[in-house]
Amino acid sequence: MTKPKYYVTTPIYYVNDVPHIGHAYTTLACDVLARFKRLDGYDVTFLTGTDEHGQKVAKSARAAGVDAQAFTDQVSQNFRDLAAFMNYSNDDFIRTTEARHKTSVQALWRRLIDAGEIYLGSYAGWYATRDEAFYTDSELEKRPDGSLVAKASGAEVEWVEEPSYFFRLSAWQDRLLALYEANPDFILPKTRRNEVVSFVKSGLQDLSVSRTTFDWGVDVPGDDAHVVYVWLDALTNYITAVGFPDTEGDYARYWPADVHMVGKDILRFHAVYWPAFLMAAGLQPPRRVFAHGWWTNEGQKISKSLGNVIDPIKLVETYGLDQVRYFLLREVPFGNDGDFSHAAMVHRMNGDLANDFGNLAQRVLSMIHRNCDKAVPAPGGFSDGDRALLKAAAAIKDNMAAAIDVQAFHEALEHLWTVVRAANAYVDRQAPWALRKTDPDRMRTVLYVLAETLRHLAILAQPVMPDSAGRMLDLLAVPAEARDFAALTPAHAVQPGTSLPKPEGVFPRHVEPDADGA
Repeated sequence: MTKPKYYVTTPIYYVNDVPHIGHAYTTLACDVLARFKRLDGYDVTFLTGTDEHGQKVAKSARAAGVDAQAFTDQVSQNFRDLAAFMNYSNDDFIRTTEARHKTSVQALWRRLIDAGEIYLGSYAGWYATRDEAFYTDSELEKRPDGSLVAKASGAEVEWVEEPSYFFRLSAWQDRLLALYEANPDFILPKTRRNEVVSFVKSGLQDLSVSRTTFDWGVDVPGDDAHVVYVWLDALTNYITAVGFPDTEGDYARYWPADVHMVGKDILRFHAVYWPAFLMAAGLQPPRRVFAHGWWTNEGQKISKSLGNVIDPIKLVETYGLDQVRYFLLREVPFGNDGDFSHAAMVHRMNGDLANDFGNLAQRVLSMIHRNCDKAVPAPGGFSDGDRALLKAAAAIKDNMAAAIDVQAFHEALEHLWTVVRAANAYVDRQAPWALRKTDPDRMRTVLYVLAETLRHLAILAQPVMPDSAGRMLDLLAVPAEARDFAALTPAHAVQPGTSLPKPEGVFPRHVEPDADGA
């Protein structure tokens, strides 16, 4: 049987800076989607990479005293290293300086030219190099020092006049609105959808899609005095990676993408410009653009000037990899802004992970080790309470899948934790330590039910906490080939008599270092 396909992408990250918590967060969300879908039997491709052209990169390279290619080689590697460090499972890492990408961008350009969607004119207007974006007068505000900045980002703008090719974006207003109307979940969350619809309804102007004042970019086919505007260049990565301009093979297999995951600051490029480019070129738009929120640090906006940029590597070194992965997707509803605080991080580590999930596994497996000859016990008849817990465990996957399909990661984890809490309550209610003396057969049934519930919980925790969930499955002696979601059936239940290794803690408590650093 042919597997259903799933294609998920991060935005490609701009190489003018070092990776920070925002980059880690976006890619983590895509990683969890990809892992969940793979475990659920999908043929998945998961893409991330780096956006390496444009005026801002050229300026950063000059400031660093190196040529642009050497600069991008170095900074792109930082993002590749972060992906490995955070245990992301991306299938491809694309760079816009690659030959395959240049071919793809120029092929898309030619399609747009052939369709009459691009024309040569001249541009005069406001441009923010930091955002690599054009702004109208109404989108600007004046600072006390007299400088003009974009209202949305605070980036300083400068007046630019130069020859330019234009994309006929103004002609796409009605067709974009029709796309949004026909596909209510094309933009999520709903609040972001409303913003985009309002923007498009307010009227669209033709978009400058080439530059002549610098040369760090993809040459416009047939006119190498121009380079392709960095956003038309960058957005094309999503089809480059599946083989465009070849529209057979991987392109036919995976396109359109199921989810483009982006930060809310670049939603307009993905939800307005990108589908218009694609439809104008006779190609399908993606199925969804999801715009997530931003993080603050202990209640403060994150900025270099405040010195409070969160380094994801230091975060992991302090708290642990799976603990950070869990916190980032559990702490706030995905799509909203969130605040990182040490207290909240420790609360999740010690409350949710160590006390709830970790302690459940530790005490169940320890009781089995001590009282059941270090092997999965054989159950007797199940009570209504036993069946209720097993039924709840069997229902987690479908509940999680429904949440994952709308990128509600916090809800997916709440479904998991509902059963973690139910299992802990079941342990307290059944008191297997007392049954050991009064009714050992009943004790074995209770511990069997708990072991089977733990198997479900650990299999379903794998997308978010792959290492920790893997260790828990090791402790349950679940074979490597029986850890996907197809194994969440009674036919794959823990087998009585299976020898189990000595229990070990999976989620250690966070202990504050002493004042002297010990």
